[in-house]
Amino acid sequence: KVLDFGWPDLHTPALEKICSICKAMDMWLNTATHNVVVLHNKGNRGRLGVVVAAYMHYSNISASANQALDRFAMKRFYEDKVVPVGQPSQKRYIHYFSGLLSGSIKMNNKPLFLHHVIMHGIPNFESKGGCRPFLKIYQAMQPVYTSGI
Repeated sequence: KVLDFGWPDLHTPALEKICSICKAMDMWLNTATHNVVVLHNKGNRGRLGVVVAAYMHYSNISASANQALDRFAMKRFYEDKVVPVGQPSQKRYIHYFSGLLSGSIKMNNKPLFLHHVIMHGIPNFESKGGCRPFLKIYQAMQPVYTSGI
């Protein structure tokens, strides 16, 4: 059985996608004792780290006591073989997912509107050609706005 949960490169997956991945992994692993999950991606291993870290949180909440050794083995593999989650957005999404599972973070189902962005501490590189930051905004993994460069 192969499931494709791909998302665009250099992006952290949406929380809904993380939930879907964790549910599918858990359902497959609990269907039969001989079932295994193999994760594969075409990019840096930090993306796999997001999935593994999210599933570790998920399985810790929903697991039975006899799965403790499996979680320990997964943690060892994660620490030894998978690049730890390094991108700030990846760390933030793992924190969000953990908060959703524990109930400390609630989802807001109302639309959010971005009215302005304030950037503090923009470096001044005028002598070297200038610093021109730009902004790219995504909605549902699709770019909806890119400022002038």
